[in-house]
Amino acid sequence: MGSSVRELAEKTPTGRDRYIDLLRVASLGTVVLGHWLMAAVTVGDDGRTEVGNLLAVVPGLQPLTWALQIMPVFFFVGGFSHALSYRSLSRKAPGASVYSAFLRARLQRLLRPTMVFIGVWGVAALAVQLAGEGGALLDVTLRLVAQPLWFIGIYLAMVAFTPPLLRLHERYGWGAFGGLVLAAGAVDLARFAFGVPYVEFLNFAFVWLAVHQLGFLRADGRLRVRVPAAMAVAGLAGAAALVAFGPYPLSMVGMPGERVSNMAPPTFALLCHGVWLVGAVELLRGPATRWLARPRVWRGVVAANGVSMTAFLWHLTAMLGVYGVLIAADVRLPEPATAQWWAQVPLRMTAAAALTALLVAAFRRFESPVTARELTTTPGAGPAAAVGVTLCLFGVLGLSMVGFGGLLEGRTAMLVAVRVTAPVAVGMALVGWLLVERAPTARRWR
Repeated sequence: MGSSVRELAEKTPTGRDRYIDLLRVASLGTVVLGHWLMAAVTVGDDGRTEVGNLLAVVPGLQPLTWALQIMPVFFFVGGFSHALSYRSLSRKAPGASVYSAFLRARLQRLLRPTMVFIGVWGVAALAVQLAGEGGALLDVTLRLVAQPLWFIGIYLAMVAFTPPLLRLHERYGWGAFGGLVLAAGAVDLARFAFGVPYVEFLNFAFVWLAVHQLGFLRADGRLRVRVPAAMAVAGLAGAAALVAFGPYPLSMVGMPGERVSNMAPPTFALLCHGVWLVGAVELLRGPATRWLARPRVWRGVVAANGVSMTAFLWHLTAMLGVYGVLIAADVRLPEPATAQWWAQVPLRMTAAAALTALLVAAFRRFESPVTARELTTTPGAGPAAAVGVTLCLFGVLGLSMVGFGGLLEGRTAMLVAVRVTAPVAVGMALVGWLLVERAPTARRWR
């Protein structure tokens, strides 16, 4: 891997925005470290294993989520990359075929490792059930490892909506972003002031697509001069005011038992949080870009980018695997947030990182970029690709809700207002992926 990374780093175009690559890696890495740190695993006297949240055990740590809840930065980076990719493809292919080519270019690198993850865990869960095994940490693992797939589902929606939202951006600029902000605010108003049922789920689109729209503005160079500072101040002040005087909780991640979560579904407070984070990272662009000019630093970013999605998909598997080994070895797990617990944190995280590295080595080959020669230019491929990404979206989101447990019992979970089962979710994701992957081709680009 070392020689290939060196070659890729040396061939980096001079005009490439290296800071965007760093933000992509840093945002996913922060999520991984946050999950490893916040997991509070306990084993009761009856042998029952529970995975709690450190932030619920120590509420005083919840302000940390205003820095660690960094997913808005990843979606912001996605908007930047999607704008450049779609415009590039539009210059190379006829208008009728751009959409399907864009979907394949952006989604194959994402969906291939995701479908492998779903396939491996689906087979493992089925084998466990057929063997009559379970209990302790295993049941919890089958439920938890699928939860990060919500991020994949939201990202699929962002890719699918890029063309129309990019056209709105090109016509209205900041007005398109402002429209999404107003829509998100209207949803929360209808939710909290008037009690409109199910309306809150619309903010899965409005909040995240608004952050995504900021990436379009970044691609057009509109986040310069004093704009990032204004965003950081306004976003932070808005989030603080909403939490202090509104119905919004302090934590920017979901807490067990809370009536309102800022994350699921997203709230206007989370949108303000995203605005402040984007402003803050843009303020660091200058010094970070100079740092990335160092060859060794840039090689590290290139290497991490090549495996970041695989590491993200498997990091909870690794963390729960470490706890599984400790429980199997009859190692006593200390109570969360005690001195002994904190003393074990570096050891547990190091072990989780090592196991994640092994899983990345096993599955990283499925995370490879799509070359221009692989992209379809068949006009009829657009509808098939659109149906495919829609099925993938609902399949992946459904699986993140229901998990891999109960494959044979038909265990269900509520996705918006529809009940889904794991087999149905897996089926939708698989069929959708095949439609995206196998869209008919007529000719290859040179």
